[in-house]
Amino acid sequence: MLTELSIKNFAIIDDVTIRFSEGLTILSGETGAGKSIIINAVNLVLGSRATSKMIRTGAETAEIDALFHLPLTGATVQVLADQGIEPSADLLIRRIISKNDRHRVYINGRLSTMQALNEVTGNLAAISGQHEHQRLLNETSHLLILDQSGDNMHLRTQVTDCHHAILPLIQELADLRANRQKQHDQMQLLEFQKKEIEDADLSPDEDTLLKQEQTRLKNAEMLYQTIQGSLEALYNVDGAVAERLGEVKRQVETAARIDGALVSSAEALSDAVFRIEDIARELQGYLDGILFDPARLESVAARLDQINRLKRKYGATIEDVFQHLEKITRELDTLDCLEDRIAETEQTLDKDHQQLVALAKKLSLSRREVAASLARKVEAELHALKMPATRFDIAFTGVPATPKSSPWLTADGLIIGDTGMEQASFMIAPNVGEELKPLSQIASGGELSRVVLALKSITANDASTGTMIFDEVDAGIGGDVAEVVGKKLSRLAAANQVICITHLAQIAAFGHHHYKISKHIENGRTFTRISPLTGDQRLEETARMIGGEKITAATRSHAAEMLKNGMEYGNGK
Repeated sequence: MLTELSIKNFAIIDDVTIRFSEGLTILSGETGAGKSIIINAVNLVLGSRATSKMIRTGAETAEIDALFHLPLTGATVQVLADQGIEPSADLLIRRIISKNDRHRVYINGRLSTMQALNEVTGNLAAISGQHEHQRLLNETSHLLILDQSGDNMHLRTQVTDCHHAILPLIQELADLRANRQKQHDQMQLLEFQKKEIEDADLSPDEDTLLKQEQTRLKNAEMLYQTIQGSLEALYNVDGAVAERLGEVKRQVETAARIDGALVSSAEALSDAVFRIEDIARELQGYLDGILFDPARLESVAARLDQINRLKRKYGATIEDVFQHLEKITRELDTLDCLEDRIAETEQTLDKDHQQLVALAKKLSLSRREVAASLARKVEAELHALKMPATRFDIAFTGVPATPKSSPWLTADGLIIGDTGMEQASFMIAPNVGEELKPLSQIASGGELSRVVLALKSITANDASTGTMIFDEVDAGIGGDVAEVVGKKLSRLAAANQVICITHLAQIAAFGHHHYKISKHIENGRTFTRISPLTGDQRLEETARMIGGEKITAATRSHAAEMLKNGMEYGNGK
């Protein structure tokens, strides 16, 4: 259960904190007040992507903190333990969004990762909003919804894993068979390439070292003259640096015997004399090693030319050439035992194919059983939501195999994909006498909202969802339908924490708690405020939701009646 949400410097929100309780919590307010920002903040807590554009103007970071109360046992507690995080009754998640896009995630005060966040929050909350409506309109998501509602995800994962295991084997077999066709020419080419590289007897970084040597050989005369002149100036001529520095050293040493303050200077000069002598020896050694060798220069150039030819053929660097040689060696080894490899791969594929077919057929059978049950449950929920004549069903279609289809990914003339042998499509007939048609083609906004609510209600009944958040659940509905939706949300809130953003007073009246989201302008800046409503404040907000800005005595009376009925319904009267 979500117990507290704190938002700082996020969009137009500067600093707000909302404390949530059990039951049905209503969030209302005028359009643009910031209700969608609350949903975005919760989505971030649950692992959605963050960008620096979300930060309030003038701030460096945005912070979102969410405190959840957890049962002592359950999937979330187990995930925390697996992540090495000490489980407790309270779970604090913090996301910090930075302008430099170096965002941070903390779980119970411990720096964490997005992957860990998604795993931890997987069962904490479910948000139903515009995304959920779009998801229902996209038929590719129907199969996933079906599998999630029917506890088929484990079996689906097994099919996916088996399918993914077969794919590289299929490619490997195709490569092996292709190699067999061109084995002779391929082996000749690879053996030539291998011999060419091995005969070159390359050394790591050889080209770099040769280029350095080539530069020295080309400039040998200039280097000799420069170093010889420097050596003479330092050491070999009358009045050289070493001689003059030695004289200075002796003079300072004489003075230091008179004044001890000069001792350190004398010692420093002595060190300098020794250092000059060391430099002179190093330069003399370098001078003795300079070569005037045209033959060696020609040999270096020839070797570099050979290396560059190999690099043009096999890689940009010597390391790339070595890697190409390893690849050639592996390919030659593969070609040497090609027939054995083909037989082994076919045997493995045959075994994996049998397993894939068995899993896919088992999943198909389970899906049809779940679909029949789910369809009846959705119809019952829709009937309760003022769609009494609605028929709902789930149609399955498969993709027929073609001559080009891999035999390892087919069964009974159908292609087996990574989610199984079929696709699902939600079918609906909202009115008597109509044929069942795809939901995505005929559902209105109000009908779609009620289908979403029906599916969420079934999920909540089958397994506790924890926190359920509804946004746009009132899209396209009103009147007595809105009242029925409010009652449905109230019933859901008996077993789950439910948070609902709504514009309809008929829904808001059933809330156990009510917050108003408002927008204010202060000193040229926009601020969002969230205020808990009780008593007269809630009455006024409900009246505003009924009649708009102009609130009359009749509007207030109507609002009071709604709130009374909502409270009595929530209390079971």
